[in-house]
Amino acid sequence: MLQALREKTSGWIAIVIVAILAIPFAFFGMEQYLFQSSANYAAKVEAPPSWWRSAPDIWPVRKAVWQSREVSPEEFRMEFEAARQQARATQGEAFDARAFEQVENKLAVLDQLVDRAVLSLAADGMGIAVGNSQVREVVQSMPEFQVDGRFDPQRYQMLLQSRVPVQTPREHQEDIRGRLEMVMLPSRVAGSAFASQGELDRMMGLLGQQRDVAVAMLPAPEPDTGAISAAEIQAWYDGHRGDYRAPEEVSIEYVEILGDAVPEPAAPDEASLRARYEQEKSRFVEPEQRLVSHILVRVPEGADDAARDAAKQRAEAVAARARAEGADFAAIAGEESDDEGSKAGGGDLGWLERGIMGDSFDNAVYSVEPGIPSEPVLTDFGWHVLLVREVREGKEVPFEEVRAELAEAQATTDRERAFNDLIGRLVDQVYRNPSSLAPAAREAGLPVQKAGPFVRGGGEGIAADPAVQRAAFSDALVQDGTVSDPIELGGNHSVLIRVTAHQPERERPLAEVRDEVVSAIRADRASKALLAVADAAVAEIADGKPLAEVADGKGWAHMDLPGMRRGMPMPSAEANEAVFAAPEPAEGKVSAGRVVQDDGSIVLYAVSKITPGDAGEGSEQERAMLQTQLARMAGDEDALALMRALRQRMRVTTVEARL
Repeated sequence: MLQALREKTSGWIAIVIVAILAIPFAFFGMEQYLFQSSANYAAKVEAPPSWWRSAPDIWPVRKAVWQSREVSPEEFRMEFEAARQQARATQGEAFDARAFEQVENKLAVLDQLVDRAVLSLAADGMGIAVGNSQVREVVQSMPEFQVDGRFDPQRYQMLLQSRVPVQTPREHQEDIRGRLEMVMLPSRVAGSAFASQGELDRMMGLLGQQRDVAVAMLPAPEPDTGAISAAEIQAWYDGHRGDYRAPEEVSIEYVEILGDAVPEPAAPDEASLRARYEQEKSRFVEPEQRLVSHILVRVPEGADDAARDAAKQRAEAVAARARAEGADFAAIAGEESDDEGSKAGGGDLGWLERGIMGDSFDNAVYSVEPGIPSEPVLTDFGWHVLLVREVREGKEVPFEEVRAELAEAQATTDRERAFNDLIGRLVDQVYRNPSSLAPAAREAGLPVQKAGPFVRGGGEGIAADPAVQRAAFSDALVQDGTVSDPIELGGNHSVLIRVTAHQPERERPLAEVRDEVVSAIRADRASKALLAVADAAVAEIADGKPLAEVADGKGWAHMDLPGMRRGMPMPSAEANEAVFAAPEPAEGKVSAGRVVQDDGSIVLYAVSKITPGDAGEGSEQERAMLQTQLARMAGDEDALALMRALRQRMRVTTVEARL
């Protein structure tokens, strides 16, 4: 039999079958073997080129002509860290770093980066570009780079230098350019949305709608006093076991280490301070600075030769006027400059140093003669007429002027080193005795303290700190009973803890929670009884019986509320919302219903008449504001729809293992 099978599969028929099967594998399977293992990205977005929108999504074509953008693991980590810092700042002590590391959070951050890559590819495909002037306007308008409402070059440079990683002005501007190019498409789509007059009139009619309604108040139910059988108690307990669980608890012992436990270090000697000065000498060098004013004549993006020549001629005329004897440069800048950020201040740009405004501008500033307006100088921003009003020579700050600063820095360093040395000695003791805090406490001369039992989110003092809670409830400390690593609570403030007792989450037996179960049954009975009464009353009102008559028969307080408007908190916000959600009553009928309040009371309502709002009642200002809001809502929806459509046209590949 096997011989026959071999003969059947070794002839020309088998060769044809193998050849046919090889074709789809060549197009759809080979890439899995050739490229997947070498991928070095967290996500990759691929799109057909602009000149072949319908390029098929098959491997050879995609590899040959499709465009792509990759999200590197480094880019993801930077964005995820930024999201972590934002969450920490928002949530404060409630922030749980361990929970934040969940895969769902990582995928959400990655999805944002994928959206950026999608928009970047779409912008490239549509030829979207952002010019230098627009980038500069955005940078100068950013509040973090402003002092007293004006762009400050020194602050700009300082903040870029303090970033991690450090950015140069050119790198920052290119980053801004890329972001502007990405958001331009969705922002333009969102900005094109509008609300028609018909939509505005309908919305004004809905917002201005009035309803004539009668309401009755059913007070919160009286406590149930009926007998409760053992079977009912058992049935309720069995059906609500999740409500009767005791939370997880731990007890801990700990050693708290504060900076006060470390003796004050000796004052640094002169040699140490001078050595530190030499090591950090670059910090104490003031670069040359120039106090600069300018008059800008912009060259429009994409301008033709005629427009460029016109801008140059205008700049030359402005320069000649500024260089004339007795000319007021500040006044001319106020009249002629195209730089809206500085013209009001007479073109003043403040003190500048190299590296702030870009190479072309810096070279121009450092090439002009101080005190004399320059001839027009062409930079990336346009034509400038520059005036260097003052020069502050660079200099090295002598040791004597910064000795106090160095001494304070050295003292801080010594205190931190002594504290870290103490922590290191305690950690050594913990390694030698991982199941006891006593040796570490003796090494530091500190007491072993106790806390607990406490639950997650509970505790007092040290036990309430989120970092301590995360460690105390961690599997490692709970299961092993070992001493934790040092937990940093603040500057020169750490703690070592050990879990001494652990009570896992458990189901509380019926005998322990019997009274709670009985109370729940009584509350449920009373609530259901009141709901039954309310539903019967609603049925009577819907059948045509006046609400006032029903309420009087039951002794309920009631009132008529003619002309009720949307959003009025009468008799409550929940009741108002229900009243305006009720269907329009039929001719001669009412639209009845009921609303359960937070306190257990119930509001009955009967809507008898609906009066549409008058679309022309609102003022022009109110109509304009509402129309803007409607257009913004429609624009946001359009932008989201665009984003969904773009992602559907592109191929997105994610590698979760690299997150």
